[in-house]
Amino acid sequence: MKDVNNLPPLMAEGKNSKKRSTRGKSFGYQVLGFGAGCGQIPAYVVATGGSPCAGTSVGDYKIHSFTGDGTLTVSCAGNSAGSNKIDYYVVAGGGGGGGDDGGGGGAGGFRESVPGSGAWTASPLANPGNARPVTATDYPIAVGGGGGGGPNGIGSAGSVSSFHDITSAGGGAGLRLTPCSCAGDGGSGGGADVVAATGGSGNVPCVSPAQGKDGGNCDTPNASGGGGGATAAGGPNTPPKTGGPGGAGATSCFSNSPVIKAGGGGAGANNVGGAGGPGGGGEGGDYPQPSHGKGEDGAVNSGGGAGGGGNNPQPARYGGTGGSGIVIVRYKFQ
Repeated sequence: MKDVNNLPPLMAEGKNSKKRSTRGKSFGYQVLGFGAGCGQIPAYVVATGGSPCAGTSVGDYKIHSFTGDGTLTVSCAGNSAGSNKIDYYVVAGGGGGGGDDGGGGGAGGFRESVPGSGAWTASPLANPGNARPVTATDYPIAVGGGGGGGPNGIGSAGSVSSFHDITSAGGGAGLRLTPCSCAGDGGSGGGADVVAATGGSGNVPCVSPAQGKDGGNCDTPNASGGGGGATAAGGPNTPPKTGGPGGAGATSCFSNSPVIKAGGGGAGANNVGGAGGPGGGGEGGDYPQPSHGKGEDGAVNSGGGAGGGGNNPQPARYGGTGGSGIVIVRYKFQ
């Protein structure tokens, strides 16, 4: 008689028995597995705030615009299988123009992210793959105001705009009768005048990609340099007594159609004021046309720098006020 205790396992269980395994078996609805993301169900960002509050749907993305301070409330942070990051477009307030032949105001700092080259047509300043990770919480939004224009002297700088940990610096003020150009530094630099012959520096504080360009220099008397824009420096003044033009802003389809923002302000002059930079920059004041003596304001929610004041009787010689900024966010919702 055979001892069943010494038989091979299959014989001990019977000839038709099979060894059982749980590998790959389904228990109800889920296949067992191990490793990060295995079996993960896609979840997407859900947020409210800005205009419109629930966001505008553009393909697989939603877009929220903020033209003033506000809050983006994230109620679902999503996950890596769907979406868990938000792209940004942050433009600060433009600088005010200098008075009485003053320099143009610099544009507010311009910062943008984009997922990749195929997502949408972004500006030359866009930072690929730099969308900000989010959690389910409130994110304060700051939209910077434009700097005021100078009556006879230097204007004032624009204010910062911010979202998450991204901050764009306000545009530098247009200069007038100041021995130091440093006051005109900012997102983009303010234009120089006859005393401070070098325009203010852009991209202050320094970020990469750069958020703006330098202000224009002053090469001859009775006119000043234009404010820097997001993608081009402000121009120098030219004979005879012609103000320098503002630098060009940046064009992006972040909000689904081409829009240009953050142009520099044109310089004031004792003859012909400089042109405002494309992207909301104000035109510089001139002489002897009293209706154009005051520098033109930067466009609202453009971050455009203001035009410098012309050489006219007060208050016509005042510099303009910089344009307010804007913040737009975009994320994948399906």
